[in-house]
Amino acid sequence: MSKKTENVIEINKLRKEYKMYKNKKARLIETIFPFYQKHDTFRALNDLDLNVQKGEVLGILGKNGAGKSTLLKIITGVVVPTSGTLKVNGKISSLLELGAAFNSELTGEENIYQHGQVMGLTKEQIEATKQDVINFADIGEHLYQPVKTYSSGMFARLAFACAINVDPDILIVDEVLSVGDMAFQLKCFKKFQEFKEKGKTILFVTHSVADILKNCTRVIILENGTKTFDGEVKEGVELYKKIITGNAPKKGETQAKDFVKGKEKDTWKSHFNENPNIIEYGNLKAEVIDYGIFDEKHNFLNIIDNEKPVILKSKIKFNEEVDNPIFTMTIKDFNGIEVAGTNTMIEKIYPGKFKKGDVVEVEFEQKLPLAPNKYTLSFSCTHINANGDLEVLNRKYEALLIEIISNKECVGMAKLDTKITIKKEEKNEKEKNNNSISNNSNNSINNNAK
Repeated sequence: MSKKTENVIEINKLRKEYKMYKNKKARLIETIFPFYQKHDTFRALNDLDLNVQKGEVLGILGKNGAGKSTLLKIITGVVVPTSGTLKVNGKISSLLELGAAFNSELTGEENIYQHGQVMGLTKEQIEATKQDVINFADIGEHLYQPVKTYSSGMFARLAFACAINVDPDILIVDEVLSVGDMAFQLKCFKKFQEFKEKGKTILFVTHSVADILKNCTRVIILENGTKTFDGEVKEGVELYKKIITGNAPKKGETQAKDFVKGKEKDTWKSHFNENPNIIEYGNLKAEVIDYGIFDEKHNFLNIIDNEKPVILKSKIKFNEEVDNPIFTMTIKDFNGIEVAGTNTMIEKIYPGKFKKGDVVEVEFEQKLPLAPNKYTLSFSCTHINANGDLEVLNRKYEALLIEIISNKECVGMAKLDTKITIKKEEKNEKEKNNNSISNNSNNSINNNAK
C-alpha cells in the first residue's frame, strides 16, 4: 500500500487581478462613479492550481513579473486573491517581507517581542527563543537602540533572525539568503539546511538555478501568472534556461522537430559515450555538429586523468552570418550543477565574423582538476546581438557522459595541488640551558645514588 501524502498547501483556481489606470483622473472618476469603468485589468495570477506536500522543498522559477511574489504574498496573507481558494495547514514563517512586523520606533529587543506576538507566539515561547534570535542576529549593543537607527544590513540581520527562529511548519524564502556579510550568509544557509533536515515544508524563490538544484525536491515554473511546468527539478531548471533565453518550445511543439538525432560513423562524438537524453535548443543560425575529448597528441580520450592536459573540441557550422560568436564548454555533475566551464568571452577572445557555410573547430586545452566522479560535458555557440541580448544559436547541454579519475583522493569537488610543509619549532637558548642544567642535576643525583 502506498504511503498517504499530506498536503499542507492546497490552491484551487487562484486568480489575482489589479486595476490599471492611465492617470489619477481616471482613478478619481471611477471612485466617484463606480459604474463608469476607466481601468484596464492586469492578471498577475491566472486560475492557478497547486498542492504542496508536507516535507517538500518547492522551487518556484519564473522571469520578473511572472507572478512568483504575488503567489507567495497570497499564501502568507499579505495580499487577498481576487478569486479561488487557498487552504494552508500549519504555521508559516516568511522571509518574503523581512521586518514587516517591526516598529521603527521600538528597539531591536522590543521588536523581537512584537514579531513573536504577530506570529502568534506566547510570551513564554518568545522568551524561550529570544536568546537564539539575539545570537543569530549578532548586532551587539545596537539591539537596545531604536530600529530606525539601524543600517539596512543590521535591520536585515535582526529581521531574518526573528523569522527563522520561530520553528514554523512552512518556510517561505524569496531571494533573501544573501543578506548581510559572508559570515552571516553562511549562518543563513546552515539554518536553511537545518530546516530541510527537519522535514519542514519550504517554498523557495530564487533566480539562482544552482541553489534550486542543490536544495529543491520539485520545481514549478510560472509564466504570465500561469503554471507552465510542475515536476522534476533538473528538467524544470533546463526548461527555465530555455525560457530566459527565448528558446522554450511553443505550446504544442517539441524541440525534437528542429533536430535530427543520430550517430554518424566518422564523427568525433561516435567514439564517446553520448547522452541519449541530450538537451539541445537554439535558433540554429549556427549549429554544434560534433564534439569530443582528446589527449595532447589528438588521440580520442574516453577517461580523463585530472592531472593530465586534455583537449575538449567542438565543431560548429554556420547557417547564417554571425559576428563574434561565443564558443562555450561546460562540465556538470549528475545533479545538473555546473562545476566548471569557460567560453571565449570569459577568455577575452573575439573570433571575428563567420559567413554562412563556414565550419570552425574550437579547442579548449587545459587540465580538469576535478574530484574523481562521473560528469556531463556540454558545448554551445551563443552570440550577443545588436540589442545587447544573449542569443542562443545552438546549445548541446549534457552531450557526453564522461568520467574523471585521479591517483589520489579528493575532498569536495576539486583536486588541490597542495604543497604541505611541516616544521618543528626549535627551542630557544634559555630552554636549552634549563634542559642542560636539569640533565646535569639528574646525572649528579644518579652518581650520588651509586
